[in-house]
Formats: sequence, structure tokens, C-alpha cells
Amino acid sequence: MKKILLYLFLCLGFTSQAQAQPGDKSEKIEALYIAYMTRELNLTEAEAKTFWPVHASFDAELRNLRAMDNELKRQEAVLTIKKKYEERFNRILGAERTNTFYVKDAEFRKKLVDRLKKMRQNKNQQRSSLRRNGDQR
Repeated sequence: MKKILLYLFLCLGFTSQAQAQPGDKSEKIEALYIAYMTRELNLTEAEAKTFWPVHASFDAELRNLRAMDNELKRQEAVLTIKKKYEERFNRILGAERTNTFYVKDAEFRKKLVDRLKKMRQNKNQQRSSLRRNGDQR
């Protein structure tokens, strides 16, 4: 398992260096994602070596859709990309774990969004509290 994670961090480290700035939170999120998906999919070292490069291509295609203005067309394009990669993931993981991948990917993203919202709310509450306390002095 340690070898798998080391390999993954090295592989994705090279690809993320081109996109992320030093100290960027996206690197930490990516590392958490890799660890989470590796654990949830129970990837072997051999599977990880073939899965993560395919996943990188999959993720790059999804990232290219972020700039789309039409939400319905964007969702349609996301589904098209998922269908396109389904066969590739099936060859590596099998049909059941490919489905698990799509479910766990959505779960991770939802948890991430929820956590970011909560952090933002806490930050705003702290600012409000500081302003109120500052006004009382």
C-alpha cells in the first residue's frame, strides 16, 4: 500500500506541478483524493499503475468543461466523457468497481464542497464576531 501511494504521489506530483502554484491547496486536495480513491477501490499496485494515468486523462477532459456557460450542455458533456471512459475503467477495475469509482468520486466531491462551505461559514462567523467585539470596545 505504501508503494502504491508513493507511486501515485510521484506520478500526480509531476502533472500537478504544471497546474498548481507552490503551496496551492489543490495539491493537498489531490493527495487526499488519491488516498481516498485508492482505499475505496482497493487498488493493487498494478491496477494503480494503469488506473491513475487513465484517470488523469479523464480528469483533464472534465476540467476543460468548467468554462462552459450552458449548464445543461456541460452536464451532457460530462456524461459523454464518463461513458467514453467507462470501458477503459472497466478493463482496469471491472464493471462493479467502475460503478463504485463513479459513486465514490461523486461522494468525495460532495464532501469537499460541503467542507469548503462549512469552512467559509466559520470564517464569516469569526469575522462577524470580531467586528461585533471591536464595536463594543
